[in-house]
Amino acid sequence: MELKMRLCVALLSLSLCLGLMGHVRAQEEADDMEMDVEDAIDDMQEEDVEEEEQQVPASPPVPTVTYKAPEPMGEHYFAESFHKGTLHGWVLSQAKKDGIDEEIAKYDGKWEVEEMKDTKLPGDKGLVLKSKAKHHAISALLLRPFTFDTKPLIVQYEVNFQTGIDCGGAYVKLLSQTPDLELEEFVDKTAYTIMFGPDKCGEDYKLHFIFRHKNPKTGEFEEKHAKKPDADLRTYYTDKKTHLYTLVLNPDNSFEILIDQTVVNSGSLLNDMTPPINPPAEIEDPDDHKPEDWDERPKIQDPDAVKPEDWDEDAPAKIPDEDAVKPDGWLDDEPEYISDPDALKPEDWDEDMDGEWEAPQIPNPACETAPGCGLWQRPVIDNPNYKGKWKPPMIDNPNYQGVWKPRKIPNPDFFEDLHPFRMTPISAVGLELWSMSSDIFFDNFFVTSDRNVAERWAADGWGLKKAAEGAAEPGLVNQMITAAEEKPWLWIVYVLTVAVPLVLIIVFCCTGKVSVSSTSAAEYKKTDAPQPDVKEEAEEEEAKEEESEAKKSEEEDSTGEAEEAAGNDNKDGNTSSEKSEDDILRRSPRSRKPRKD
Repeated sequence: MELKMRLCVALLSLSLCLGLMGHVRAQEEADDMEMDVEDAIDDMQEEDVEEEEQQVPASPPVPTVTYKAPEPMGEHYFAESFHKGTLHGWVLSQAKKDGIDEEIAKYDGKWEVEEMKDTKLPGDKGLVLKSKAKHHAISALLLRPFTFDTKPLIVQYEVNFQTGIDCGGAYVKLLSQTPDLELEEFVDKTAYTIMFGPDKCGEDYKLHFIFRHKNPKTGEFEEKHAKKPDADLRTYYTDKKTHLYTLVLNPDNSFEILIDQTVVNSGSLLNDMTPPINPPAEIEDPDDHKPEDWDERPKIQDPDAVKPEDWDEDAPAKIPDEDAVKPDGWLDDEPEYISDPDALKPEDWDEDMDGEWEAPQIPNPACETAPGCGLWQRPVIDNPNYKGKWKPPMIDNPNYQGVWKPRKIPNPDFFEDLHPFRMTPISAVGLELWSMSSDIFFDNFFVTSDRNVAERWAADGWGLKKAAEGAAEPGLVNQMITAAEEKPWLWIVYVLTVAVPLVLIIVFCCTGKVSVSSTSAAEYKKTDAPQPDVKEEAEEEEAKEEESEAKKSEEEDSTGEAEEAAGNDNKDGNTSSEKSEDDILRRSPRSRKPRKD
């Protein structure tokens, strides 16, 4: 049984090792099976060895696979993939920002349409923010204005922080449809309806969704911010991959924010915005003031309490331990530290400038073997009679009136807007950004009211990029090696992961306890004393049991014969005696067993 358990553990350990190796191989095979994307990236096709031998030496070059930009396949209001390689349809701002120095007030940050630095798909072009520490502003008109009525709004675009991001934004603004909208004058104060997208500065990772709500009573606009996502957004800013940002607004006032087609935030415009869409129906009266005699103290000191007469406020908290005894061998006359006898005054020591020279202090060697040196003092202990300063006990305040709050009055600015989705119509898309990082890549802007159309656009554009980036990533083994190069302690984890199962296999397969019989035999060989024969002892015990059974049988036979003789003397006896005899014989199964001589 023990051997079977060892074999089971060994097989289990071996299966774990094989499973890990199989997982690594499967990962590497999965990376190799990105057929179409691999062909597009590597720009090569594998050929059979036999076919190569049959072909002529000068084979024609493999044709280059280029990226094909997505094409809108349904109703949409804006679609831009920059496949033409130009800024056609986009307008650069010529304005200046108000309230800052003239030198940095201009929107003179540069924009270019180009491929990513480390592109995985040749031919994939996008809009790139090229300048550091500059104001950038660029915008483009929608095909037609979008009106918030019965159809949802879907806005999505791609961002890649090619060189990382230290401090800056990559959000988009949906500009409000107004009579005075001029894209050449696009600045930070230009009216917008929605602002959406990533923003980061330091360790503050944000994903904005802000919309400007119009107060129906005053006509003024106020920014409403969505709650902060619960998801960790750090990876999207640091992995240098292309990510798809999507905002979905529905006529029922619900919203969803997605990154790479995964929901990271959702809620309701009525309940999950800050500040709330609708103000409270009542507010605190600003003219109401707390009365001077208002008592907010729930507890007060007992005015009738008196300090006990035996209360000693002057008693110390610590007192010397009277039971302590000075240890034997304590050196009262020896100081704990002495001057170093080997120390010498420096030659450049000037007593006029440096003062009188004194040798440095060192521990007294005489105290090393003694329990202590110097004047012995009793240790201090807690004073059992210490009570501290007396204070009256606290009691419930009979005059307690609770925490005062101003009274409520009707809110003069109250309104109730149950349809905040009905926002100001939008007519343009714009990027108005300041960034301390350059080479921020934007691509595949799309505005529509059909979610299926948006998902098809995303699959044709971002989906292909995701597959290309995934195919270009190293396999699991290479990732583990790269991680270990950055964090060398991971090598210990790898070694233990492989070594522990191997050690378990060796221990359970190649070692084990020696059997009891072999151990006993080995021990018997170490002495000349006679050892009992286990087999002979068993036979002797069996013989004794048979002998005892034979004796019992003899006694039962003698009893039976006596009863039979009595029966012969009285042949006319009643049948009950015969039945009793038969019962006795029947109850004694060993009575018929032959006796051993």
